[in-house]
Amino acid sequence: MRLTSFTDYALRALMRLAGEPGRSFATGEMAAELDISRNHLAKVVRDLADSGFISTQRGAGGGFTLARPAQSITIGEVVRALEGPPLVECFREDGGDCVLMPRCRLKARLAAAREAFMRELDTTTLAECAYPARLKRTPAPA
Repeated sequence: MRLTSFTDYALRALMRLAGEPGRSFATGEMAAELDISRNHLAKVVRDLADSGFISTQRGAGGGFTLARPAQSITIGEVVRALEGPPLVECFREDGGDCVLMPRCRLKARLAAAREAFMRELDTTTLAECAYPARLKRTPAPA
């Protein structure tokens, strides 16, 4: 299984928010800290807010924070909310346009693998993956 970079960035941002749950972050600040494009992170923030994971406030002193306690958010919940198209075409709601259906022997196995992957992600909360304040790097000894 492979997550999109969009979901990866969302998980990074949420992990960082969980590391300092009482703090509000500006998009530019978080983008610089995570080395992500500010514009891309702005889209991630919008989707996280639309999905109810974060709260946003515009204007001076604005930013974004977790909308719920990190212990109540599972990684699986985030992945389900943000991942785009289905794993394979036949998983689409309309069944896709696969010529192997209905005799395909792969679909059930792929579905089982996807469910095992998501079950594992459902056992981990955002609090368990919290990323603390970025540590300043110290030069390596000579």
